[in-house]
Amino acid sequence: SKTELYEVLKSSLYPSASDNSVALVLNYCKATNLDVMQKPVHIVPMWDSKSGSMRDVVMPGIGLYRIQAARSGCAGVSEPVFGDDVTEVIGGVDVTYPKWCKVTVKRKLPDGQIVEFVAMEFWKENYAVRGGKDKSIAPNAMWQKRPYGQIAKCAEAQALRKAFPEVGAM
Repeated sequence: SKTELYEVLKSSLYPSASDNSVALVLNYCKATNLDVMQKPVHIVPMWDSKSGSMRDVVMPGIGLYRIQAARSGCAGVSEPVFGDDVTEVIGGVDVTYPKWCKVTVKRKLPDGQIVEFVAMEFWKENYAVRGGKDKSIAPNAMWQKRPYGQIAKCAEAQALRKAFPEVGAM
């Protein structure tokens, strides 16, 4: 039932999200014919300086881009290629990260031709800051723990949006 699904989402995939945010995700997935259990979108708490509090923001995940690309003729995604490592102190935190990451996506066109779309993303332009009331510029926990994985997802998402502009428009 819808109530059971809602409770599962609240207790597993979106444990700290507001009821309204979970309802928004459910309605979005229903409208776009997506399986909510595959977590195609994320509910991300973000600091809202106007209200002086955290608020939930629904954001597409890499899974959503992959699903939509697969439905639209994706013919492959390269392994990420990383630039040289950089080590520096950002917001009081010692961080080592790749300067950039590049990913190539292949799209099969209606005439059968396969076209490549390349995206290069820079870590410093993409990393998520810890933020909060103190407005810290240090990378958040995920970007500290997974500097390669996070920038690789950003580069892949950008390549998927370039190859499948109908995906990025969602």
